[in-house]
Amino acid sequence: MPARYAAMIAGCALWLMSAAASHAQSAADWQAQQDAAGTKADKILLEASAQKGVLAQFMVLRQAYDSDHSDAFRLIFGQYISWYLSFLGDYPDAVRSFCITQPLQPGDNPSPLTPGSGYSARPALDAIPELAKNDRIVLFNEAHNVALTRSLTVQLLSRLRQQGFDYFAAETLSQTDTGLQTRGYPTDNSGFYTEEPIYADMVRTALKLGFKVVAYEATSATVNSDQRETEQAKNLYHQVFEKDPNARLVVDAGYDHIIESGSYLGGSSMAEHLYKLTHLPMLAVEQTMLYPRPSDDGNHPYYTAVMNSLHPDAPVVFVNAQGKPWTLRAGYDVSVFFPPEKIEGGRPTWLNLGGLRVPRRVSAKYCDDNYPCLIEARYNGEGPDAIPADRLMLELVMMTDNSSHIPVYNSNQGVPTGNLYLRPGKYQLSFSDRYGRTLHREEISVTAPSP
Repeated sequence: MPARYAAMIAGCALWLMSAAASHAQSAADWQAQQDAAGTKADKILLEASAQKGVLAQFMVLRQAYDSDHSDAFRLIFGQYISWYLSFLGDYPDAVRSFCITQPLQPGDNPSPLTPGSGYSARPALDAIPELAKNDRIVLFNEAHNVALTRSLTVQLLSRLRQQGFDYFAAETLSQTDTGLQTRGYPTDNSGFYTEEPIYADMVRTALKLGFKVVAYEATSATVNSDQRETEQAKNLYHQVFEKDPNARLVVDAGYDHIIESGSYLGGSSMAEHLYKLTHLPMLAVEQTMLYPRPSDDGNHPYYTAVMNSLHPDAPVVFVNAQGKPWTLRAGYDVSVFFPPEKIEGGRPTWLNLGGLRVPRRVSAKYCDDNYPCLIEARYNGEGPDAIPADRLMLELVMMTDNSSHIPVYNSNQGVPTGNLYLRPGKYQLSFSDRYGRTLHREEISVTAPSP
């Protein structure tokens, strides 16, 4: 892992520390095991990065995961595996590989369903722009391995652009990719999480809408989390508001980077530092607590209650008659509830991004029995270096109950198939093997469904 990304998992340490209680050892011993596992994981990721293509890199990670069954390593490295599963378009397994449960916390606000609370559910796509109309900064957070938590942000960009927001900033974008704005699409050199197609689509959408896209990641050798938060905030201030005092900014960041008040990893969050620099009104949209976990016991009880009561088919927020939004926890302005996933063709249907994209069935017939096989669709007019609009890994694997292999796609008969989700347009469709060798390439057209 490049050094500038090492701090990305710092926030995870708080959750990982709680696992020490389930081990017959001291917290210090458990922490030492995690530190050693983290060092090993970073070394493996560096080795993987030398491989050609995201599939070849993932195969290195998967082999390493299968060879070490220690609790600390599986806990740390599960997140790395999860990132790459999302890069490869396997979103359900990405969530299963690294999942943070969301229990009821002492500081949680009362449920929006509490009788007499006055809150009612609103489609998040309509309510959030309305809530942001008087703000200068809108902050969205995400769970980096759960692409679902950035899917709403992609859909909201056009509405926020119409309201006058003109800058967009995304965590881990690389400041060295100086051609991003002109080129119009991200590549392998544009950042880290941009390797995931929905993240790339978020950046690509912002560029197409005319946003000035800003890379604000800390680049200095930070010693602690507060220094990273401070540097991120300063980068945003200098690149946006110092140059353009009338700017309106949309920010995508991970987890608690957007919390507006309260302690964050022993210091203050990026959002709080940014407010101290700008004193501008901001809206913090929380998206990492109320999305569906792999099992119901991992969901927050409010989430379960809202889903059972309302059965929404799109993300919702709660707003009262006075226009005040509901938030699960202090420090945020509004919390988003994402509906349960529906799987079709082996993939979640939320990949349609609220109707912006349509499913296109593909099979592994051109893989020539080279498994795993990676199928990628790139927009016509973008180079072969572009992060694809969507990608899908198909794999023919015979599983056993005691296997430690993390499944990506399993089929016991026939040729594996799956759905790509693409916007209407023309694409270059490519098939490649684990070594990055192209097996087949063709042009396809995707049409919008009939009304």
